[in-house]
Amino acid sequence: MAGGLPEPLTFSEIINHAIGVHMPVHVYYMWLAMIILFTCGLMLRGRLQMVPGGLQNVFEAVIGGLEDFTVKNIGEEGRRVYPFMCTLFLFILVMNYIGLVPGCDAATANINTNAAMAMCVFLYYNYQGIKKWGFGYIKHFMGPMPALAPFMMIIETVSHLARPLSLTLRLFGNIRGEEIVLVLLFVLAPVLSTLPMYFLFILAKTIQAFIFFMLTMIYLKGSLEHAH
Repeated sequence: MAGGLPEPLTFSEIINHAIGVHMPVHVYYMWLAMIILFTCGLMLRGRLQMVPGGLQNVFEAVIGGLEDFTVKNIGEEGRRVYPFMCTLFLFILVMNYIGLVPGCDAATANINTNAAMAMCVFLYYNYQGIKKWGFGYIKHFMGPMPALAPFMMIIETVSHLARPLSLTLRLFGNIRGEEIVLVLLFVLAPVLSTLPMYFLFILAKTIQAFIFFMLTMIYLKGSLEHAH
């Protein structure tokens, strides 16, 4: 209370009061990102053309370019795992961009969002490796020399377990840092500083989504390759 007036409700408090369920704000922004992607997908589905234009052209350029990049690095097997990777990229990208909207926050600026996606990546690439190699997938953890296998097993296991943590903290640190800088610049110079920086942050948030995509691709490539 200040001067007898009630404090304004936050976005999450308004939604929680409306639906009668308590959930953190980053969950709502995740839902918003999903709604945006589903809406774009439904719009494109009903307006597909042989000669793409507008939104279809943008999505075809992004999805087609990333698919070619994946196939060049993983091979033809990359087409099988690409839908998972592309979904992650678009999901992260939209969540990052939502953080640039005044009054909104990026869901990726919350460590819980990133940890959930990182665990999905960890489980998925190991699942693909086991699916392809069966029990032989354990060779990926044993190194090139049988004599060093016990030591390499420990090192590789720790390395793989650290991957979700690395994916989580890298995305969280960069997105949260960018949003803190943007808020500080807005406080110091509301218009002059933030408008030019918006273009820089759009690029930075796109790069962060691509880095997550690329690391996922590297992990999948390692799990699908033959262990020497």
